[in-house]
Amino acid sequence: MNAIRSLEQLGQSIWYDNISRSLLRSGGLQRMVREDGLLGVTSNPSIFEKSIAGSDDYDAELRGILARNPGTPVPDLIQTLMVSDIRHAAEDLREVYDRTRGRDGYVSVEVTPAKARDARATIEEVRLLWRVIDRPNLMVKIPATREGLTAIEQAVSEGMNINVTLIFSVERYREVAAAYITGLERRHREGKPLAHVASVASVFVSRVDTLVDEMLQARMSALPAQDHVDRLGDLLGRAAVANTRIIYQAFKESFQGPRFAALRSAGASLQRPLWGSTSTKNPAYGDLLYVETLVGPHSVNTVPPVTYAAILDHLQPSLTIEQDVPGAHAHMRMLEAEGIDVALVMKKLEEDGVAAFEKSFDGLIRNLEAKKHQFLQTASAR
Repeated sequence: MNAIRSLEQLGQSIWYDNISRSLLRSGGLQRMVREDGLLGVTSNPSIFEKSIAGSDDYDAELRGILARNPGTPVPDLIQTLMVSDIRHAAEDLREVYDRTRGRDGYVSVEVTPAKARDARATIEEVRLLWRVIDRPNLMVKIPATREGLTAIEQAVSEGMNINVTLIFSVERYREVAAAYITGLERRHREGKPLAHVASVASVFVSRVDTLVDEMLQARMSALPAQDHVDRLGDLLGRAAVANTRIIYQAFKESFQGPRFAALRSAGASLQRPLWGSTSTKNPAYGDLLYVETLVGPHSVNTVPPVTYAAILDHLQPSLTIEQDVPGAHAHMRMLEAEGIDVALVMKKLEEDGVAAFEKSFDGLIRNLEAKKHQFLQTASAR
């Protein structure tokens, strides 16, 4: 039995944080599902930018669309290409969705990043994507901004599957869980079914270490005393796992209480925590640092291709997410004592995450504008 199937037996699902036309057309995704035991797929604006702008896989479809309607706006072109890929992936994963009775088998697509601070625009796009893609195993991604919380609650109340993304702090995680539960409660009061409404709460992991380590190293370089430098050095590379383990405890508190119990008896499913951004950014750390330390029941880990290959090659799965939870809390207190404002760290990470996705989406728009111009010029020259 490979490590991905072993993780499923331990209660953790591995999803693939990547999508491309070549992966779908080659049958690669189907192979990963059937041979490896892959249980889901996620995407984001950065992934689509790399997939669409970084290859010619989509050029034939683009030319066909523009031949039929040369005036098609670039945002509509992007949506058409994304919808095609997401539908294909959803079909490849449908067997998982059916086998697991809706626990897994999902494919996620994100709303336009520029709408992350606009609840009304977000919910309108969620409804559009849900209607256009029209697959029961779709999850629409909503960023966990303050404004996004309103959209999350509304979307869940309307029965749409939601992947809440860009969660960094335990405080924001609790707000996300509450929004999901409130949305289910609204739906239940309206007499609507709760079964088949699914959600995950995507907690970004490695980026926490990236920023905290940078801040610690800046402080180390300013300290003359070696003992102070050594003390700060002992804190490097540990904040992300500590923060994620604390959030897992918040997950248990949110969904093991009487409030959710009433919903569960009416058919509701847990909003599982999902660990995202789990590739190791610092080569000094192990390549599976954010996988092997975060294995726990009712959780998901979505991994990029390099991490996926490493899991299959040398992961030895065991339950680890609840190891030394007191130590995780102590570590975050030590960071505060050393002048690292954790709340500000989490706020900056959220802002940077939204900005990074906006930048990727803007890059995709520019690339398709250039391709559109090129294809139309070529067509008119014939």
